[in-house]
Amino acid sequence: MLLLRHKLTEVVFRKLKKKVFLQLTVIIVMILFLIRLLSPGVNKPRSEGVVSEAEIPELSAGADSLPLPPQSELRQDPRDGALSEYVSLPDLDFSFKHSIRSVPSYHDCFPDVQDVQYPAARAHGVRPVANRREAEERKRDLLYVGNNPYYVIDPAMRSSIPYLVPRASRLLQHIGRRFLDSLAVKQVPLHTIIVTSVLRTEEDVARLRRINGNASEQSCHRFGTTFDISYNRYHTVSPPGEEARRVVRNDTLKFILSEVLRDARAEGRCYIKYEVKQGCFHITVRQSVNESEKIGGASTFLLHECHKDVITQKMIHS
Repeated sequence: MLLLRHKLTEVVFRKLKKKVFLQLTVIIVMILFLIRLLSPGVNKPRSEGVVSEAEIPELSAGADSLPLPPQSELRQDPRDGALSEYVSLPDLDFSFKHSIRSVPSYHDCFPDVQDVQYPAARAHGVRPVANRREAEERKRDLLYVGNNPYYVIDPAMRSSIPYLVPRASRLLQHIGRRFLDSLAVKQVPLHTIIVTSVLRTEEDVARLRRINGNASEQSCHRFGTTFDISYNRYHTVSPPGEEARRVVRNDTLKFILSEVLRDARAEGRCYIKYEVKQGCFHITVRQSVNESEKIGGASTFLLHECHKDVITQKMIHS
């Protein structure tokens, strides 16, 4: 009798529980329906900080609606009146950390020997400068590149002087800026590149040949289009009063620099030779920054196929 009574009570409780659950469900649905009915926008996502279509200005098809190209300006050194060119480049997004990949092979990605660079140097450069006094007087043709926040001229540089033609000056500044940008997006402590050789006068070339018999008399550095960037030395950027920065291996900085130079070469901006004995990248300008933007699909191809040198040269000249 007790067992029967217990089972009957359990059945009644289950039915009651099911009935209460259904009632609560109906009540909740009705409440949500009323809220939806009284406030239609409650189910829409939050649009805080989102610009509506009505707030977006219409862009015309004219040239004024397009983003302006990088701007440049000439600044005069108050000490000697030398002109230096500074290029303003767009800022990048540093919120995402990029990986360090380097290049497949330095020799294959930067194979441009003297026979390749010399014609470009003669085509885009100035006539050879006799001595340093003449270089200082030719301010119309040459720009002073000895003072720039994006790179450092090697203090030990004795066989050349910091002057370049305008397009080579823009290229050097472009490389220095992109190197700093790459360090920032890869979250590596900032360093600047060190330029070890720039314009060589006829006197510099003759002096070098007396010291080093292997020095070329037909040097690309004579035309103000060529410069050397060290790949095993870098200048650490450390503001006064800041704590010691994390030590970065030169190999890591070399990997990042090689990526920047690979892109510049692939875009048709320059010729580059990887110099083992001198410990530098030997670079000659090909085109100005704006002219290089006219190159089409060759850029993407070279970024991934820089080790195929023969095909690379064909794509560049096509």
